[in-house]
Amino acid sequence: MQMHPSIHARTQPDRPAIIMAGSGETVTFAELDRRSNQVAQLLRARGIKIGDTVALCMENHPWFFCLTWGFQRSGVHYVGISSRLTPPEIAYILEDSGAKILFGSAYLAPTLDEVAKLAPQVEQLRFDTPGAMSAEDALAAMPATPIADERAGVDMLYSSGTTGRPKGVKIPLPEDPAIDQANALVGLTMMAFGIKPDSVYLSPAPLYHAAPLRWSMTIQKLGGTVVVMEKFDPEAALAAIEKYKITDGQFVPTHFVRLLKLPEEIRRKYDTSTLKCAIHAAAPCPVPVKQAMIEWWGPVLYEYYAGTEGNGFTFVTSQEWLARPGTVGRALTGIVRVCDENGDEVPRGTEGQIFFEPTEGMVPFEYHNDPAKTADARNKHGWSSLGDVGYEDKDGYVFLTDRKSFMIISGGVNIYPQEIENLLVTHPKIADAAVIGAPDPEMGEKVVAVIQPLDMAQAGPELADEIREYLSGQLSRVKMPRQIDFREQLPRELTGKLYKRLLRDEYKEAYEKAQAGA
Repeated sequence: MQMHPSIHARTQPDRPAIIMAGSGETVTFAELDRRSNQVAQLLRARGIKIGDTVALCMENHPWFFCLTWGFQRSGVHYVGISSRLTPPEIAYILEDSGAKILFGSAYLAPTLDEVAKLAPQVEQLRFDTPGAMSAEDALAAMPATPIADERAGVDMLYSSGTTGRPKGVKIPLPEDPAIDQANALVGLTMMAFGIKPDSVYLSPAPLYHAAPLRWSMTIQKLGGTVVVMEKFDPEAALAAIEKYKITDGQFVPTHFVRLLKLPEEIRRKYDTSTLKCAIHAAAPCPVPVKQAMIEWWGPVLYEYYAGTEGNGFTFVTSQEWLARPGTVGRALTGIVRVCDENGDEVPRGTEGQIFFEPTEGMVPFEYHNDPAKTADARNKHGWSSLGDVGYEDKDGYVFLTDRKSFMIISGGVNIYPQEIENLLVTHPKIADAAVIGAPDPEMGEKVVAVIQPLDMAQAGPELADEIREYLSGQLSRVKMPRQIDFREQLPRELTGKLYKRLLRDEYKEAYEKAQAGA
């Protein structure tokens, strides 16, 4: 099956490939094809060859997909870098990936100026920037025709670094060099999720992440329109669904929580009836939150569990989930294996680390420049894991408990923060919550809840007592937070992932300082 924006540029040139939700700026398939050809031509003019690496670090921008499709038809590995990283973090990824060129924008100019000092070997071109660095000027000088040696490229994305330094997930270039060949995600999109070529797809998250990037490009591969939110806002998302008659979209649980916190009159104001498929992943969704979303939007929520590594994929419909609240579904690719600490499979219903056994046609991944991490992700059977803990029920439905690295050991008892966090975010006065283990001289670790209130003015002992009372009937005493702290903002990525490592390091450092001064 042949699918590619270049084909749609011939068959439906005026159909929007990209619409920026806020500004309304539109890029048609004809324009996307023209621009992506210019990107490919620019890479060759700069001496960038098949198999080389390039990078982009920018906000959700009208040129974003023009770049990635240009990379895709150039046979390169392309790295999407978070626009929220610091200059040293960006420079590290450029160095580690071996990127030959970095595309950015004026929006990140101060950050990218510092990156240029730290990684002077990497050429930079920027959009909305006059002068020698102007990406628009450099691209305008290029032919809008295909390069002579077109070849399918592939993304090389870095993990979010929630538990340590980001890891580059590298997979080989596709065996089939043709740029218009379908891939596994195309099949899943059409067969499992029922998404059609006339899809109007809402992408509310940052495009540099795996799910927004890969799913949006898959929609464009099919011939659908991607409506890109410059930045997520719950009411703006509802307005976009109504205005553009969105049929499909991808969300994370944090989006759902923020949507549900809107006043009832705002939620009722917008027509969401065109939605046929609301995909969600990236983080476990609290059961009450998902139940409330299904009550509101109907049985259009489809959940999957997978990672940037592409080592497996589970899937569940709203109907299946309602029968088994909390499940992330059954495997569509890979075979789920739940294992104990020795890497041996445990019986169904028993908790352990989730592994995937590869099935035919799956492409093995590696962590770039880190054979130790690559080896650590696999057990003695060669099955790979994303580090999550959970179990399978008797019918093979997977339930996630938490990430292994987030587990708290207090007084010898294993405590998984996700359960506590799922309860906390359902409290009407809580906007977000993180539960971590902080050092404790008596218990080894104590449970600490870090709360982002809806109204910071309410933060204090009274709200803390109210939260304890709220949890008391739902959690055993060993899981109850021994400390509740408040802050205006948690270190959460826009895709919903929480940088718990930063919180844990902060509490550990404070504890060590206190011990040193004692």
